[in-house]
Amino acid sequence: MSDSSRDTAEGAGWGSAGRDAYRALMPQRTEKLSWLSPRTLWAARNGVLASWFGDPTGRTRGRWVARRTADGAPADKVIRRDDPDRFSFLVIGDTGEGDDPQYAVVPGLLKAGQDTRFAVLASDVIYPVGSADDYGTKFFRPYRDYPAPIYAIPGNHDWYEDLSGFMRVFCDDAPPLPPEPVPRPLTRAWLRSLLWHRPSPDDGRHLDEARELRSAPAQQADQPGPYWAIDAGPVRIIGIDTGLLGTVDAEQGAWLREVSRGPRPKILVTGSPLYVDGEHHPCPMEGGGTVDDLVRDPDHHYVAAIGGDIHNYQRYPVDVDGRTVQYVVAGGGGAFMHATHTIPRVSVAGVDERDFRCYPLRGDSLAFYSRLYGRRLRLRRFFTLTEAEATAVITERLGIRPARAPGTAARVTRRTRLVAGLLGTGRRPDRGKRFRLPVRKIYTQLFSPSSATYDPPFFKCFLRLDVAPDAVRLRCYAATGNRAQELDPPVEDEVTIPLV
Repeated sequence: MSDSSRDTAEGAGWGSAGRDAYRALMPQRTEKLSWLSPRTLWAARNGVLASWFGDPTGRTRGRWVARRTADGAPADKVIRRDDPDRFSFLVIGDTGEGDDPQYAVVPGLLKAGQDTRFAVLASDVIYPVGSADDYGTKFFRPYRDYPAPIYAIPGNHDWYEDLSGFMRVFCDDAPPLPPEPVPRPLTRAWLRSLLWHRPSPDDGRHLDEARELRSAPAQQADQPGPYWAIDAGPVRIIGIDTGLLGTVDAEQGAWLREVSRGPRPKILVTGSPLYVDGEHHPCPMEGGGTVDDLVRDPDHHYVAAIGGDIHNYQRYPVDVDGRTVQYVVAGGGGAFMHATHTIPRVSVAGVDERDFRCYPLRGDSLAFYSRLYGRRLRLRRFFTLTEAEATAVITERLGIRPARAPGTAARVTRRTRLVAGLLGTGRRPDRGKRFRLPVRKIYTQLFSPSSATYDPPFFKCFLRLDVAPDAVRLRCYAATGNRAQELDPPVEDEVTIPLV
């Protein structure tokens, strides 16, 4: 097995060369998505409109689900498979920007997942707005050689065109919903409808051609709607749709309560992680209660909750009344990298730095962003930190042991401290609260979404889960974009989850 980023800097992808394998999979021309482009921001406006004028996704989701049920989808939305008691599947989150980082995941995914029975895409299948015609280069082409079915749950970006592209691809080519009546003038709903982004009338004209890339019968996965449950071997995998604003509507909540019952071990897959960046986000449900209330209920037998939306890997083993539930962030499947160096020293729900895991390591994340902004601001000599310098300053600021021993001795200087502060580096909870929180918020919400890069290491990842009657083994595999990690994808984290 090749070195991981916890072993060596080379295992993290620093200083490696050669990236021909994934580039051979890509189309000759790719669109480089800019998250600072006014055109992109305007197309992706529905999330802001929903927060200002009310979120209509619950009602729209209900219309989609009613149509699928009328067309013959199972009313309980359970996909019943014939997998044996021992099988494997993949989880990939936040994939579809259609550029180098997404395609760099594919060679390792095909190798590590060659014997898996199916894959699950967890959140944000297509960026920026979930258009049907973007599925060719951002879904069908990159995963054309994956031989098994791919199921999906939508993220907020898939909702920016009212889920029409997602439903056409994953739900038996569902036709568009008829328009709703125009709301009463001068109301919040009326203002929202005036500004709402909708798919163009000719969106999807290339979809039939794109489908040919994944047309084998064994690759097909007709799912009953944007949320579903899969009974596979000894486990039930439940995928929920958290829409534009990270919430669950009343109808879906009632269904979730129903499919959560019973002694069968369960794994939740959601577009909004329940623990992330050292914080608890339990995910409210319309009408009362939270998703995490259901996960924590011992009668429901959840063993893990895996969420996308945040573009990195994190794991929190939380003790819940004497049993451990693994809360995982798995959004590193292709979109720009969300920083991990902004995560403060972890102390949440009994989980501390000894138990917490993340990828990329905080030092690698800080070094990555220091190089990126050194180039962008043309201040390379000032901003750029070596991975050893970044690891050293992270260790000092958080008061933790380095996750990887630096290859060369690195001294923490006034410059490295200043760069770390400017780039939003986390700190211990008892230090710098009045200064740290605003800087971190500005960094993560303004700078990070514009940080797509096209030079390895990319620090992407995917999960493989090996299911047995008594346990599930979860492994996080890295994808850096360098040939060494393509040929032998390193395991960045591994945990065995008991089922009994």
